[in-house]
Amino acid sequence: MQRFYPFLFVFLWSTGFIGAKYGLPYAEPLSFLLTRYGLVISLMTAIALATRAPWPKAPMQWVHIGISGVLVHAVYLGGVFVAIGHGLPAGVTALVVGMQPLLTALGAGWLLGERVSVRQWLGLALGFIGVLLVVSGKFGQAGLGPMLIPALVALFGITAGTLYQKRFCAQFDLRTGAIIQFVPTALVTAIAVACFENYRIVWTGEFVFALGWLVLVLSIGAISLLNLLIRSGSAVNVASLFYLTPPTTALIAWLIFGEKLTLTATIGMALAVSGVYLVARPAR
Repeated sequence: MQRFYPFLFVFLWSTGFIGAKYGLPYAEPLSFLLTRYGLVISLMTAIALATRAPWPKAPMQWVHIGISGVLVHAVYLGGVFVAIGHGLPAGVTALVVGMQPLLTALGAGWLLGERVSVRQWLGLALGFIGVLLVVSGKFGQAGLGPMLIPALVALFGITAGTLYQKRFCAQFDLRTGAIIQFVPTALVTAIAVACFENYRIVWTGEFVFALGWLVLVLSIGAISLLNLLIRSGSAVNVASLFYLTPPTTALIAWLIFGEKLTLTATIGMALAVSGVYLVARPAR
C-alpha cells in the first residue's frame, strides 16, 4: 500500500492549484489561507482529542515541528497564493517552485549528509527540463517582474521546510503534529493579513467548495502523506515528486477546464516522469 503513497500525494498536491483557481476570485489570498488554517486546526484538534493522540514529550520537538510548519505552510502556501492571486499564471508559479528538487539536492548533502548520485543528478536535470516544457506556453500570458517575488519566497519555504523537517523532526504523530504545525502558521498568516489585507471573503458556493477541498484533501490528506514520505524517504527522493505537480496539474486542468494541452507539454510530462524515476529508482 505504501508504494502508492507518492502517486496519491502528487495527485492530491496538484489539485491545490485547481482549488486556488476556484477560490481566489472570491477572497484575498492570505485571508483565504487564514480561514483554511483555522478550520484545519479545529478539525485536527477534535480528531487528536477523540483518538487520544500522543503529543511530543521534548519541548524542542514542539519548536522544530512548529518551525517546519511555518516554512511549509505559511511561507510556501502564502507565496503561492499571493503570486497566483496577483496574476502570476499558475504554470509559471509551478515552474518557479519546480526548482525545489534541485535546491533540495544541493542542501541535502550539506545539511543531511545524503549522497546524490550521478544518476539522480541526471534525473533532477531531466525533470526540470520536463517541467519547463510543460509550462513553456504560459510565459507569454503575463509580465513577470515583481509577481515572481512571492513565488520565489514559496520556493524557499518548501525547500527549507522539507530539509528542516527531515533533519530535526522527521518522526511525529500526524494528528498532534498537524496542530503544532498549523497554529504558528495561522499566527504568522494572521499578522500578514492585518498588515496587508482587509480579510475580504465572498462566501459563494464556489468558494465554499474550494475551501472544503483545500482543508480536507490538501491540508489533511496531502500534508499527512508528505509528512509520511519525509519520514520514510530521502529528502531528494521526496523533493523529486514535486516535478510531477505541474504536469499533473496541467492534465487535471485539461480534463476539468478544457485548457489546451500541447504536444510540447505532453513531451515535458514524459520527461518529468522519467526524471523522477531516475531519482527515486533504488540503486543496484
